[in-house]
Formats: sequence, structure tokens, C-alpha cells
Amino acid sequence: MIRTLCMLAAVSLYVVAVGLPALLASVITGNSDYVYNASVAGARMGLRVAGIKVLVEGRDRIPAGRAVVFMSNHQSNCDPPALVASLPPVLILAKKELFRLPVLGRAMRLRGFVPVDRKSRERAIAAVDRAAESLKQGASFLVFPEGTRSPDGRLQAFKKGVFVMAIKAGAPIVPISISGGSRIMRKGEFRIHPGTLRITIHDPVPTAGTGLKDRAAVVAQVRRAISAGLRPDEQDREEAAS
Repeated sequence: MIRTLCMLAAVSLYVVAVGLPALLASVITGNSDYVYNASVAGARMGLRVAGIKVLVEGRDRIPAGRAVVFMSNHQSNCDPPALVASLPPVLILAKKELFRLPVLGRAMRLRGFVPVDRKSRERAIAAVDRAAESLKQGASFLVFPEGTRSPDGRLQAFKKGVFVMAIKAGAPIVPISISGGSRIMRKGEFRIHPGTLRITIHDPVPTAGTGLKDRAAVVAQVRRAISAGLRPDEQDREEAAS
């Protein structure tokens, strides 16, 4: 618990000392790189203070020079900072509640992150369409197709909206397996346990030339890739047994 409190204190100080000036610089100049780069550095610092080691395999599989959709399983609150700190610059589809937070919410909007209202199907569809347009304009996205954190660390059912986004934009999907998060920070638990997060980046799944009729096949291919990078106790129970 002491380490967890130290991490929270360090991140809070960082937000005041570095995050706020970076946000101000981005607002004044219109260049969101200041606040994004500060956020990446802050994420790396927070992970180190929390005693979380991040191991990444497969960076060479990321397509160069084009927008992609990174799709990862979601085990804990440690996943987003670990992934943002490990990937090329990305935008994120995030629940709308996060945009209400001071500093963080303003920074997310400034960068172009897309809020998702999970209680409204119409607003969720509008968010997916907005993200698809950003993809077409060259911005990569990080999304969690499960929609929320897994309660037990196992791979959950996928939502279809993020796949529609990729198909509409014709953007490759890069599946990512993140393993070990549920042991580090269990859902519903405040304490962070030091440990290792293993991030495995898989070969891209192309969507160019596909349509909504092909969505189920794309979902299945991405799910197989993500599942392959997880321990048996992190896979879907039926998939682990097969």
C-alpha cells in the first residue's frame, strides 16, 4: 500500500509541475504534442514508481507510415498507461466520464481523444463514426474491444463497434495481448502489486476491401491473435479448454 500511495503522490506532483505547464503550452500554441509527450513521460514514471516492469514484444510488426487500430484485451487500470508508453502516438476511444476530470479531460479533448457514451447506442455509434474519420485523416487509435476491464483477468466478449470503425476506415487492426495486469491491479481493488506486464504485438489484420458482412470473420481473427498471447488462466474458459 505504501508503494501505491507513493505512486499517487508522485503522479499528482508530476501533473502540477509538468502536466499543467504542458497543457498550457498546448492551449497557447495549438500543438497538443506538448501535453501528449508529457503524459507519456508521466505514465512511464508512474509505472516505475509503482514497481511495474513492462516488457514489449513485436514492435517490428507495427505497420510504418499509416494509421492503424491497436486492439488490446483489458485486465486492469495499468493497461492504458503501459500501452500509451509503449506504442507510437495514438488517440483513444474512452468512456465519457474520464473527460470530466480536471486537467486530464481537457488534455484528452485537446489531443482529439473521442468520448464514448456507453449508455446511449446512438451516441456510441456517433463516436465510432467520428473515430473512423480521424483514422482516415491519419490518426492511429488504441481501443479495448471488451469495452471494460475484465473482472477476473480472462478474455471477455468483444463489442462490435470498434471493428466497424476500422472497417469503415479500411485501417489495419493490430491485435495486442497484455498479460499480467490482473495480478498487478485487480478490478475493484485500490492497491497496486509490483509485477511485470507483458505486451505482445501481433501481425496486422487487414480490413481494406472488407465490409460489414465480413465483420464476424475479422473479429474472430483478432480474437484468436489476442488469445494466443495470453496465459491459459487469462484466456476465455472455452478457448483455453479447446
